[in-house]
Amino acid sequence: MSKLFIGGLSYGTDDNRLRQKFEEFGVVEDAIVVKDRDTGRSRGFGFVRFSNDDEATAAQEAMNDAEFDGRRIRVDKASDRASGGGGGGGGGRRGGYGGGGGGYGGGGYGGNGGGGGGYNSGGGGNWR
Repeated sequence: MSKLFIGGLSYGTDDNRLRQKFEEFGVVEDAIVVKDRDTGRSRGFGFVRFSNDDEATAAQEAMNDAEFDGRRIRVDKASDRASGGGGGGGGGRRGGYGGGGGGYGGGGYGGNGGGGGGYNSGGGGNWR
C-alpha cells in the first residue's frame, strides 16, 4: 500500500475528481481533498492511496508537475501517519498553530509533527 501527497490542487477539485484522475494508473483505495474544518473549502492539497506500490510510482511519475484542473500539481510519496509522530505542547490548551493534537501542523493529514511552542500551544508566559 502506498500513499501519495497531491499539492497545488485547484480549489474546485473534489474527492471524486481526484479519484477519477488517479484511477487511470491503478486501483485507488482512497482519495481525499483536505478541507478547512471551519469553511469546508478545499485547502488545495489531498492524498491518494493505492493498494499497489508500482501503480503509485507510475502515478507519481506521470502526474508530478502535470496540469490537472487548470493547475500544475506536485505529487510526492506521503509519509506514513504512524511514523510521523505528533509532537506535543506540554499542558494547557492544544491545537491551533503548531500545537500537539490536530490544528495546523499538528500531525494528522499533511502535518509535520507539530512540536511544542507555536501559537496557542500552551507554552509558558502570562497569556494563559
